[in-house]
Amino acid sequence: MGDTPDKFAPIHTAGVVTAPAYVGFWKRLVACIVDTIVVFLVTIPLLFALYGPGYFSRPSDEGFAGLTDALVQIAMPALFAVLFWKFRGATPGKMLFSARIVDARTLGAPSTGQLVGRYFGYLLSILPLMLGFLWIAFDKRKQGFHDKVAGTVVIEDEDA
Repeated sequence: MGDTPDKFAPIHTAGVVTAPAYVGFWKRLVACIVDTIVVFLVTIPLLFALYGPGYFSRPSDEGFAGLTDALVQIAMPALFAVLFWKFRGATPGKMLFSARIVDARTLGAPSTGQLVGRYFGYLLSILPLMLGFLWIAFDKRKQGFHDKVAGTVVIEDEDA
């Protein structure tokens, strides 16, 4: 890495040692719950408007009701997350805790590719048994599998 300082090494400034403050498991879990509620508050009324009340009483094994249904339930939440990460540095749930997603190496803004990779990395965190999310509780930098895949960390945002 040449002359570039390691952002994860303690920084010595006037005798004070500082390091990034990583956001841990419990705050991230609550943030995830908040984000899920926000997505539901948007998707449920939208599905109701598109398909009517019968949509919610149909058998769950029927799958998606069509392309629009898949877009609302899959593409819209993905777009929600990636756009919030890109333009705000965090989703609303993480913003409640003044948390921000950053590049793990530079602590700067992650690239769009990293953010898309992070979202799809959730699949690795889910399988098996949500282990990739639980890993946040034990990792020294509080990274889930999705963070490791994307090269991101979640830190406390001092500017918030």
